[in-house]
Amino acid sequence: MKNNIINYLIFMSIILFSLKGMAQQDPLFTQYMYNMSVINPAYATDNPGMLNLGGIYRSQWVGVDGAPETFSFFAHTPVSERIEVGLSVIHDEIGGVQKENNITADFAYVIPMNESNKLSFGVKGGLTTFDSNLTGLETNQQNDPAFQNINEVFPVFGVGAYWFGDNYYLGASAPNLFTSKHLENRQGLVKYGEENVHYYLTGGYVFDLSENFKLKPAFMARGVQGSPLSVDITANVLMFNRLEAGIGYRFDDSVTGLINFAVTPQIKVGYAYDRTTSNLGDYNDGSHEIMLLFDFDLFGLSKGYDKSPRFF
Repeated sequence: MKNNIINYLIFMSIILFSLKGMAQQDPLFTQYMYNMSVINPAYATDNPGMLNLGGIYRSQWVGVDGAPETFSFFAHTPVSERIEVGLSVIHDEIGGVQKENNITADFAYVIPMNESNKLSFGVKGGLTTFDSNLTGLETNQQNDPAFQNINEVFPVFGVGAYWFGDNYYLGASAPNLFTSKHLENRQGLVKYGEENVHYYLTGGYVFDLSENFKLKPAFMARGVQGSPLSVDITANVLMFNRLEAGIGYRFDDSVTGLINFAVTPQIKVGYAYDRTTSNLGDYNDGSHEIMLLFDFDLFGLSKGYDKSPRFF
């Protein structure tokens, strides 16, 4: 069914304002600390025999017709003492008009620095499919060249570094070093859209408050040329290695509540809610995010997640 062009333009204006104000072209996740391999190919648990699987579904700006929906999936496992490999998939959709799929393979090489600290370097490679269906929109001019279908494929190549131990991590990455332009120099249009290189800096630490309580602060900074720096900070409390709850703040954008529960030592479910604090808050009811994590000990080689849970 065709959408009304005025509603579409209003919605796209909100989207474009958000892109400019928050440096947000890459999909956004509040529970990023459990989805790290999507943004940093060097992410590694360095736990032999353990297969880590995870997925996050995000419904952004609930109440806005055609608001973004994003699903991410990752899987990774060590294949030797120093090599970890994985797969990352992201599906991002805006109102059925624009769909983007990012599929990459990840490779990380882990270097032990001492008994408790490790440094890994990683690369990711794959492709992005970009599909935009604009011909279904009603316009005053038939066959308007500004509203046409786009189906394109772009290469992806990213790099990252990850310094980590049992209770902390610090990472730097650029998940895609290639830029992509849509509809550049087509039918008199200079460009429809452009995705630039995004740079990430992430970090987290676990403080032992007591035997059964741990404080887990974390941060993520995202930067892209031509836009302000975007910064997330969170503070979670892990209780009895089972229940985790916390709050977060995305500067000049939103406040967040997070909670997750370890159903078993190998299965974790989580939920996050973002309340928009910018002007966009007048037009939506917040954003919801659901997370599911699995840790499988394939060959009985794991260090024992019941004794030393994966904090990030």
